[in-house]
Amino acid sequence: CEDCGKSLIGECKLHGPLIRAKDRVIPSRARLTLPHYLTLRVLELRAGNQQILGVFAKTVIQKRTQFGPYVGQLSTKLTCYDESRLVLQVLKDGGKYFLDTPNEDCGNWMMFVRLARNQEEQTLVAYQHCGEVYFTTVKPIEPHTELKVWYAADYAKFMEASAVFIKEESDVCPLPLVAKGPADPWICSSCGGTFASFTLLESHQCIHKDRV
Repeated sequence: CEDCGKSLIGECKLHGPLIRAKDRVIPSRARLTLPHYLTLRVLELRAGNQQILGVFAKTVIQKRTQFGPYVGQLSTKLTCYDESRLVLQVLKDGGKYFLDTPNEDCGNWMMFVRLARNQEEQTLVAYQHCGEVYFTTVKPIEPHTELKVWYAADYAKFMEASAVFIKEESDVCPLPLVAKGPADPWICSSCGGTFASFTLLESHQCIHKDRV
């Protein structure tokens, strides 16, 4: 205590406790990388005060908007698994590695994007390019809409995954996409052809020499 000049264990009985000033809480690296037109929302609180987060649009995001690359640690073994997030792998120097994000300080905001359970709620497609993973919007995203992602057709083959995840009440299991009724067709910007799904459109576009 600087008032009485004594070294004490605990509080000074004469002058009382010190006034404790706490450091300002600094957001994690992943949260700091979030673009200004996106926001994080807490969707659920689990045991141990664990937050389940989702990424939502604050303004309209145009179709064909690219995000990335995904930031994570290259690992031969996945140390952090969350059934609501995509498992991502890349080819590096001839080897296949996981993009692991064990905590928010070793990744970017893309680690918070949840997987799409069906085609209707999918807004992003994940794909690999030059050893990096990117997300691109497959349709315009309206404000207050959650960004949800699934693999592109070629990347799904690389990941040995199915066309889309269908979430059942008891479990999450991969199933082939089944059309539930009439839906707006996917239109090829090069030839004007129409397709029933984005996967079929993407496969078709591979034949165009001028594809970006």
